[in-house]
Amino acid sequence: MKRVHLISLGCAKNRVDSEVMVGLLQQGEFRLVDDPAEADVIVVNTCSFIQSATEESIETVLEMGEIKGAGSCKRLVVTGCLVQRYGEELEGELPEVDHFLGTGEYHRIAEILQSRSGEAARSYVDEPRYLHDEGVPRVNSWSSCSAFLKIAEGCDHRCAFCIIPRLRGRLRSRTIPSLVVEAERLAAEGVVELNLVSQDSTAYGRDLGDGTGLGGLLDALCDVNGVEWIRLHYAYPIGLPAGLLEALRDQPKVVPYLDIPLQHASGRMLKAMRRGVTREGQERILDRVREYVPDITVRTTFIVGFPGETDEDFAELCDFVQRQRFDHLGVFAYSREEGTPAVELPSQVPEHVKEARQRRLMEIQKGISQEKLQALVGQVVPVLVEGVSEESDLLLRGRTDRQAPEVDGQVFITNPSSEVRVGQIRSLKVVQAGDYDLVGELET
Repeated sequence: MKRVHLISLGCAKNRVDSEVMVGLLQQGEFRLVDDPAEADVIVVNTCSFIQSATEESIETVLEMGEIKGAGSCKRLVVTGCLVQRYGEELEGELPEVDHFLGTGEYHRIAEILQSRSGEAARSYVDEPRYLHDEGVPRVNSWSSCSAFLKIAEGCDHRCAFCIIPRLRGRLRSRTIPSLVVEAERLAAEGVVELNLVSQDSTAYGRDLGDGTGLGGLLDALCDVNGVEWIRLHYAYPIGLPAGLLEALRDQPKVVPYLDIPLQHASGRMLKAMRRGVTREGQERILDRVREYVPDITVRTTFIVGFPGETDEDFAELCDFVQRQRFDHLGVFAYSREEGTPAVELPSQVPEHVKEARQRRLMEIQKGISQEKLQALVGQVVPVLVEGVSEESDLLLRGRTDRQAPEVDGQVFITNPSSEVRVGQIRSLKVVQAGDYDLVGELET
């Protein structure tokens, strides 16, 4: 069998694409290897959302090109957002790459690698239309007990800073029956937590035109045996459906957690970003969410240093964060991206100012996070056991239902035993809190 080494860069949504590629390859004459130097084929699934991600992708491709030149590798394949963004330009810039596949072409990976050298085209880039379904094999690579479930692809918004519609195409939602079948398959493999992802989860189902929406999807997924936690990511703030809020309130399996990227609070900045909402509008949205689910955990992200952002705009953002007291928060320094409306805007903010604002906002959030986690000391919370901690073999690690994988903190479990297994959801007494993490003991 041919040996394949696959590298997946970027977000959880890109990871799902990589898992589909692995599933397709393993159906054929390929097996995965951990060491690229031992591979016959190397695949790099790239990210190009912002400049730093583009640079990382190019560096990784060049590194794999060197390994190809020095070892047994016969083919180097580059897929994903970098290819979709720059298309055939890459053919001249990266001669060491044998094939380029855009974001709508990754399902071709097995047929291309099964072809003889020279039979398949070098570049496959077109308008993204592909969306995998329940009939496509996929190998979950994140965790034996947790998985990402991509419910839709693409985005119909046109935010001034964002390249995603160009990279991923228009909104394309999967059907509820398709997602239920995939969820059942994941549950049969031991997955107890589903993390629902897409480019714009709020819009799920709108393109289908048959009344499909988040509420119906969540209700259907709650009926899947073995799934215990369902978590929603990337909910655009405008148009949150009542069905979503009702599921958050009424369905025990839908954890009280909402990832809702807001991007800014200043009315000037929100207008310049083309977000279609004001600060007051965002406050009403958050009030509505908390009215439905008073104890909900809210994660959000903000961009600092957008063109024209003044000290006053940033001060308003800081005030908003202090007043809203988000549970989890990420801050990005604005990245000037070709192909977006914002790239030509005047009053670009200096890099050192962006970085200072990013640090300041995270300092504010750090204090809020400390206070919120400290309030949990002495309380008993549910924890999903995920395995041995990277900090010490004497500790287990896990997450509460208020902590999403990768982006939030974790829980260190101090009393492991032979009775504790990965994938269990156990009661844990919190005994210590850090800036973002918790320490606790499992109840016996």
